[in-house]
Amino acid sequence: MSLQLHRQEFGSPEDAGRVLSRQEAFQLFHEWVLNPKLQLHMLQVAQLMRSWATEKEQASEADQWRWEMAGLLHDADWDQWPELHCKKIIEHLESLHIDPEIIRAIASHGHAHFGVVPVTRMDKMLYAFDELSGLIHAYSLMRPGGYEGMDVKGVKKRLKEKSFAANVSRDDITDACERAGIALEDLIAFIIPIQATVTL
Repeated sequence: MSLQLHRQEFGSPEDAGRVLSRQEAFQLFHEWVLNPKLQLHMLQVAQLMRSWATEKEQASEADQWRWEMAGLLHDADWDQWPELHCKKIIEHLESLHIDPEIIRAIASHGHAHFGVVPVTRMDKMLYAFDELSGLIHAYSLMRPGGYEGMDVKGVKKRLKEKSFAANVSRDDITDACERAGIALEDLIAFIIPIQATVTL
């Protein structure tokens, strides 16, 4: 099953800055995503995106929400329509005239799957957080203390174990760090404390 999108442009420049309200975005989230595990992953990535925009990009409140919204909805169609991932959510957001940067970030979060090259800072960070976030959460589930006491060294050890969280692409993680210009260790250290605060 090919998920290639066969395009690199999304949305309309005229819609720059247009977003869903928080209420609208979460309504879509709850209607489309029924799996609690996937819900938690998307909430974790949303918080990582918001925190990065705030701390590293010095983003305005409006831009923090744009980053968060990209994270919140990046896997919105995976639960009920996996064969249309991420075509369905992209087309839906385009029909609502949402900011093209948000749509493009969603389209590029799985470069190898969708054929969309991450270009903007938002693109690159969503791509970088997605796979690594999942592996770190899987690691928390096998630790007696969960996220408490988790360190970079432990995460890197699990990354090297190909049988652990085998569905997580190590190649994507490496590629994403290179594209974002961020050391793997620094990204892990950023993710752990933020992700630890997110619950359903």
